[in-house]
Order: sequence, then C-alpha cells, then structure tokens
Amino acid sequence: MTSPASSHEPDWTERQHDVLNAVLQLLVEVGDRLTMTDVAKRASCSKETLYKWFGDRDGLLISTVRWQAARVKVLPIDPASLDLGTLRMRLEEFAANWLTVISTKTSLALNRVAIAQAASAGGLGKIVLENGRLEMGRRLKPVLEAGRKAGLLDFPDAETAFRSYFGLVARDIQIRLLLGDEIELSADMIKTDAARAAQQFLALYGAGIPIGSADQTKTPDGTSGPTATRSA
Repeated sequence: MTSPASSHEPDWTERQHDVLNAVLQLLVEVGDRLTMTDVAKRASCSKETLYKWFGDRDGLLISTVRWQAARVKVLPIDPASLDLGTLRMRLEEFAANWLTVISTKTSLALNRVAIAQAASAGGLGKIVLENGRLEMGRRLKPVLEAGRKAGLLDFPDAETAFRSYFGLVARDIQIRLLLGDEIELSADMIKTDAARAAQQFLALYGAGIPIGSADQTKTPDGTSGPTATRSA
C-alpha cells in the first residue's frame, strides 16, 4: 500500500483538541496577539500544561497548523491494483477536503496571520508553508507516483504534476477568500469543483487514457468550467 510519508499525525487527546480549538478561535479574534495566557484562559487549563504538551508558543502554533492540515486526508492506495476510478476518487477527495478546510473562518484567520508574519524569521508564515502547502505535496505526490507506476499518469516529475493539480484545485479561490470576497462554497459546489479539477488534471497528465468531458457546471464566480478531453 502507498501512503504519504508524513501522514502519521499525533494522537491528540480530546482535551488537547479543546486547546487547539481555542487557539483557532483566538486567532480569529485577536490574530497574532495571541498569547499562552490567552489560550490557557480560553481552554480552562494551566500554562504549565500547555508548555508540557506543546513546548512553547511556536510549538503550540505548529501543532495547531498540523492539526488543521490533518483534515486534508489522502487515503492509502495499492499501486498494484490501482485503476482510473480509484485514482480519480483520491484526487477528488484531496481537492474537496482542501477546499473545505481553506474556506473556514479559522483557516482564513490562520493564513492571514501567517501572511502578516511571512517576513519574520521563524514566524507563523514559515510554519504554515512547511505544514500546509509543502505538507500537502508530500501527502499527494505518492498517489501521483502510484498513478504513473500503474500506467495511468504520465508526467516529468511529481512536483510539477502536483503544482499543476494544486493550481487547478485552488485557482483564485483562496486568495479571493483571504481578501474578503464573499464566495459561497457549499458542499455541492466543492464537490463539483473537486470533480472538475480531477477531470482537467487527468486531461493534462492521463497516459493515453480516454478521460471524457468535464461537466459544464457553474463555478463560484458564475462562469462555466471548460470541457477537457484527452484521448489516445
């Protein structure tokens, strides 16, 4: 079975989940002014407990980012029995999970704080980059490699293929959300966007396999998605 190398997330206790939830709530409310004292009060625990569990403020933020990123799951696959339907399903699952996570108020708050600290050495920007975008690549690239090994995909390198897929999934949605655009991402819209991204990716990198046509369904900005077909 193939699974992402960094898919082993810490087994947080329910009490630790409460703390991480408190961090996310405070990031929405106070941004980078969050302190360990704030978290201890909100989570009804002692600062000593926070230091024991997470080390320091950076450790707490890293844990929060990792916990948030853990919601974007990539299920393991078996390259020996991988078929086009399973590959498409895994691509769509990744896209739907990611779009669901990045459109939440807590994720937007976390990313806005990270952007504000992007120029700071060791700041939240680097934490989010390492445990967000880069971690997403580490999770999905084994699936892409398995698709290539099974003869379903054809690409020069996994990083290039991942960046292409990530771009098809993200488009301009995240930047518009971060800038305050009121985009409604319903569960049905996310499902449609995820299917379209997978369809377009397979049209680009499918290894001579008839992919079919993408559905002409409205996107969040009101336009229709393009039809993409790649055949032998």
